[in-house]
Amino acid sequence: MTPHRVGGPRRWWDWVLVTDPGLGQLQSGWRSFVAMVTGLAVGYGMSHALGIPSMIGMMVAGMMGLMSAFAIAENTWTQLTRSIMWMPFPFGAVLWLAASLHAHRAVEIALNATALALTFFLARFGKLPLLTGMMLFNGFMIGSIAGIPTGMVGKAFLAALVGAAGVLGTRLLLCYPMPREDLLRTQRAFVVEARRLADTAVDTLDPDADQQRVARRMSRSLRRLNVVTVTIDGRLAQPELAADPATTELLHRYLFDAELALRGIGQAVQDLSRLDPPAQLREALAVGLQLARDTAPAHADGLRPAVRMIRDRADAVLHDPAARPGNAEAAAVARRVADLLDSLAGSLLDWLTLGRNTPRTPAAVPFQPAVALENNRIPGSAGPAGRALSARSESGWHRAVPYLRAPLHAGVAAAIVCPIVDSIDPQRFYWGLVGVMITLFGTNTTHERLRKFGHRMVGTVAGAVIGVLLLHLIGRDHIYLTLTVIVLGISFGAWGMQRAYGYWVTGLVAALVQMYGMTTPDSGMDHLLGERLLDNGLGILVATACAALIFPLSSRAVVREAERGFVGAVEHLTTQVAARWGEPESPVRLRGAARSVEAALFQLTAVARPLVRMPLGVRGRGADNRVALLTTATGHVRALAAAADMDIDLSARLTERGRLVTTTLGDSLRALDLHLETGSAQHPWRRVSPLIRELENELRPAAPGPRARRLNLALRELDALDETLAAFAEQSGMAVETGGPAVPGQPGRTSPMQRRTRSVVAAWNQPRHPSLDGRPGTGERQDGAAVPAPARAPGSASPGAVPAGATAGEASGTARSVAFADGDVRDTASAAGAVTVAVSGGVLCELHPEGCPARLTVINARGQRVARGYAEHGRYRLDLRPGSHTLVVSAPDHSPRAETLTVRDTDRDVRHDIRL
Repeated sequence: MTPHRVGGPRRWWDWVLVTDPGLGQLQSGWRSFVAMVTGLAVGYGMSHALGIPSMIGMMVAGMMGLMSAFAIAENTWTQLTRSIMWMPFPFGAVLWLAASLHAHRAVEIALNATALALTFFLARFGKLPLLTGMMLFNGFMIGSIAGIPTGMVGKAFLAALVGAAGVLGTRLLLCYPMPREDLLRTQRAFVVEARRLADTAVDTLDPDADQQRVARRMSRSLRRLNVVTVTIDGRLAQPELAADPATTELLHRYLFDAELALRGIGQAVQDLSRLDPPAQLREALAVGLQLARDTAPAHADGLRPAVRMIRDRADAVLHDPAARPGNAEAAAVARRVADLLDSLAGSLLDWLTLGRNTPRTPAAVPFQPAVALENNRIPGSAGPAGRALSARSESGWHRAVPYLRAPLHAGVAAAIVCPIVDSIDPQRFYWGLVGVMITLFGTNTTHERLRKFGHRMVGTVAGAVIGVLLLHLIGRDHIYLTLTVIVLGISFGAWGMQRAYGYWVTGLVAALVQMYGMTTPDSGMDHLLGERLLDNGLGILVATACAALIFPLSSRAVVREAERGFVGAVEHLTTQVAARWGEPESPVRLRGAARSVEAALFQLTAVARPLVRMPLGVRGRGADNRVALLTTATGHVRALAAAADMDIDLSARLTERGRLVTTTLGDSLRALDLHLETGSAQHPWRRVSPLIRELENELRPAAPGPRARRLNLALRELDALDETLAAFAEQSGMAVETGGPAVPGQPGRTSPMQRRTRSVVAAWNQPRHPSLDGRPGTGERQDGAAVPAPARAPGSASPGAVPAGATAGEASGTARSVAFADGDVRDTASAAGAVTVAVSGGVLCELHPEGCPARLTVINARGQRVARGYAEHGRYRLDLRPGSHTLVVSAPDHSPRAETLTVRDTDRDVRHDIRL
């Protein structure tokens, strides 16, 4: 049974799940709120109990809350307890040292700078050493700021210890880590985004829609869908969720297939919008996608009639000898949409049930992580930067560079900044140190550091304006309101940090202004905030310069390493395809290999993003073109991974030809990797298109079948992948061989897009090799796991590709459906002044004798959504123009229902009751 929280009806907070998959950002803000309130409250209470100033008690206990919220995000209570209760000990140890050095100014500043460098050194050894270094630095900084006397250090340490215990208690009570709940929320985000995509697909079919605007919506939806799916794969890699590797592998596989089918639907619908399909076919597609959008998992059969209707109308056009070629092509793509809906139904529904059908055979392949999340986010530049640095530090004393580089950056920058900011304001010299620290944490390239500088400056100005306004609004004498603003500001910043660093700075500065207001008059506030801006900016710029000059690591080197990571991931996929076809019993994970390619693309995008987007034609756009080529290649990789995952039974000669294709492509990828590393390749890129066309020609005279179609699709995706990567290699300065064996009957060179376009129209009569489908009842193994029925194929991500293999309906004689969440339906009311007819009636069902609440959507004969409405207490009313319409009714606890409704211009009103 699908968890209700995943597949239930729409909820008003669904948009939050899409913008924040798994609610990681909200959880960060909530943790900060709980931890800060607890820390400040405990510190205030301990100050009275121990007889120390309230500010000191709240400062040391509040630091426990702040650091626990930002630096500790463990997933088990044991790890959480160990980390939080460890914080007071390094903090208290240096607190005494800082207190004893108040009379030695130079030593005090030097130890602060040393503690900062030590923090970056300890970061190389894991989370707990990093936390230790951060608490050492914070202890020195608090000791310098607060001026705690030596005799009060013991009481301050006790306040910190009790504060940490209080924070631990409230976090376990109110913020208990629940990885499985996070996974379910992320799954819900996938369902909601899938519904949005279906909703956008219906708008795309509207002949009067603004296609540019709809295309942008579709692109955004596909991008968000991919982010959610990669995030889910990263969550599956967490030990708390991957207890059963075989079940986890099923979750990963169903998720991959569902995303691929959704991408195929989105791109096929965009193709249809350009082909101007017949009105009846357009209407059937719009009704089917609307039903898919509203169908709940518990009532999955509601989609089957719509899938059959699309197939029937598409087949009628395909078999109509009078149909024009454009209509035949549109019908072929529409038939593909129906197949993708059918395929999506099976893969997504199985995924939503959390993989309860665990494979029981020894051949099952266990799950292996392809994406490792960093603070609940998809990894960015850290991987390529680390590999680029390691590649330059493989021998001699250079092996110490990865350990010493960041500490040297921090130490030298602090040594330069501290004397300058100390001369500006000795009481607040730590502002420059903070600028150094935030610059070097979490950044790996000069571009990232300069972006952070921009965010810091803009966020400081925005936070200062907001903070001063709030300070004037609430005044300086309302301590509880002031504390509320401080806590809310930090919580807002923690929530927004994962979106943009500027949000964190805005919230932090707005909170700090309230603290500054306790000791600084209005006349000095502008000078104080300007000084903070100057000191922070100076620290950031000096740290950026030190990182660029001391053991420099250029952005170009990091980008090249990211490109090498992408090429290596594709090469691994190619070897996996060869093993899957050549050794059917080998434990191959094609979808996992494809997900690794996506993770590599995320890393490349993170490091290749320019600081300033230049206009077209200006130097620097080549990087965008290279990323665009690899993004296209990733789409072909997805489709290849799903289509190639099957058992094939070819003759030895054809098997050898297939091996030659994958071997040639793998050799070219290795040569490209060497070219990216050294600037020279062992041999040019050798295109495999001629080899693929020869193999396709030899397969063409055979009998058709699902596995044959999948093999041909896999070959086409290999061809398209080779073309895309060859263009990337050419842009990288590598020679490309364009020659190859001639293809009988095909003079000259034909692009993959032209071949795919022709294949769409001829997809239904295309013959295939007989040995691929000559074994009745043979199931196809997916990712090494034996499954009871032939595998479902989600379809190609390439525009215009033929149906991707055996769908659930082809394999078992049944069609299954899937739930899409709903977004808002656009209310396209009738044109002003047009004649309309009132249509009213009741929505009746056995579960609701008094009337069933429902949502109604009307689609006209052109496939446009022309009206919407709601049935309140089982009654509805709509104003429709005369004509033929399809009324789609969606109600809780029922399958969506589509009914034909004809409105005549002679009707004054129409009564139409609906029984569910």
